[in-house]
Amino acid sequence: MLETVLLIAFSEEDGGLGRAALESVTAALSLGGTLVIGMIGGKTGRAAEQVSETGARVLSVCGEAFEHARYGTDAAAAEAIFRAVNPTLVIAAGTSRAMRSLPGVSLRVGGQIDSHVAGLQPGPVVTRWYYRQRMEAVVERSHRPWFMLVDPGVFAPYSEAPGAANVEECAVEVKPEFSRTAVLGRRAPKSEQQTIRPDAKVLFVAGAGWTKKQRDGASHTADAEKLILGFVNAAQASLGSSKSLVDLSGEGQDVLPFVSHLNQVGQTGSTPRHPKGLATCCHGEEPHVVGWRFIRERRAVNLDANCGWARGKADVLYVADAFDVMEKVNALLQERAAAAAASY
Repeated sequence: MLETVLLIAFSEEDGGLGRAALESVTAALSLGGTLVIGMIGGKTGRAAEQVSETGARVLSVCGEAFEHARYGTDAAAAEAIFRAVNPTLVIAAGTSRAMRSLPGVSLRVGGQIDSHVAGLQPGPVVTRWYYRQRMEAVVERSHRPWFMLVDPGVFAPYSEAPGAANVEECAVEVKPEFSRTAVLGRRAPKSEQQTIRPDAKVLFVAGAGWTKKQRDGASHTADAEKLILGFVNAAQASLGSSKSLVDLSGEGQDVLPFVSHLNQVGQTGSTPRHPKGLATCCHGEEPHVVGWRFIRERRAVNLDANCGWARGKADVLYVADAFDVMEKVNALLQERAAAAAASY
C-alpha cells in the first residue's frame, strides 16, 4: 500500500522553519510514499522555500490569526490541511505547539496518534521509549490515519538549499470562539537568566554536592552559583539538575536559587539530547543516567573515584574537586572570549 504522508509544520516568527521542524522533514522523507507538506503560521513563504527541493506538494494556512500558538486556530488549520489531502500518515515535530493541537485533530478525523517517537522506519515502524526511558518498544499500526509526533533531536535537520516553491493556500474560517483565547504578547527571561537551552551543544548538570560542606568544613553556595552560572552563560550551555539538588528546598538546606524542577534530568525529569554532557557533583546512579541516555559524549567531575559515573557510565571521569575544575574552565573561557574580542 502506497502511503500518503502529510507533514504538518509550524513556521517561526520570520516565516521559516526551526530546527525541530526541519528534523521532521527528514523524518517524513524517510518513510517514502507521496509526501505533502502543510505549513501553518503568520508567514510561511520562507518555510515553503526551505522545503522546495523535496518536490512535495505544499499547502499553507497563514495570517495574523495563525501566528501564535493557540489550540483553536492551530487545530482548525491542521484539520483543514488534513481534509484537503486525506493522508494515511501524518508527521509533525513533537514541539509544545504540535503536542497541544494535533491530538485533538487526530480525534476529529478518526485517527490514532503516537507521541515521543524516537525512531521511524519505512513500514512504517515506530520506536518509542517507555517506563521512564528504560524500555524500548517497536510499534506498528494497521489503523489509518496514523499521527506521529517525532521527538526533536532524533533526525538530522533537512538542509537542502532553498528554492522557489509553488504554494497552495488553504482557506480556514476564523470562528468568533477562537478569540476567547487572545495572545497579548510574549515575555522571555533575559539571556543571562535563561538556563534551559534545548539546542545547546553542552548539557551541564549540577548535583547536590555543590551545596554540601567543602574541604574547609563550610558550604559555599554563593561560590557555587557564580561558577555554575559563569560556565552556563559563557558556554551557552543548558543547565540540568539532579533530583536530590532540586529537592533540597523541602529539606531546609541551602539551595541554588536559579535551579528548579524544570531543570531536573533523570528518571523523574527530562531526557534531553545534546552532543556533549558534563555532570558535576553527581553520583551517576541509574535514575540519573536514564536522563543521559541520548547524550552522545558523557563526562563527569567527582572526588569519588568509585562513584557511579566511574562504573561504565561516563566516557571520561575527572577525579577532582568541581569547584577547582570549573574555576579553571571559566578562566579559560574568559581568555578565549577576550582573545576573540581582541581579534576584531
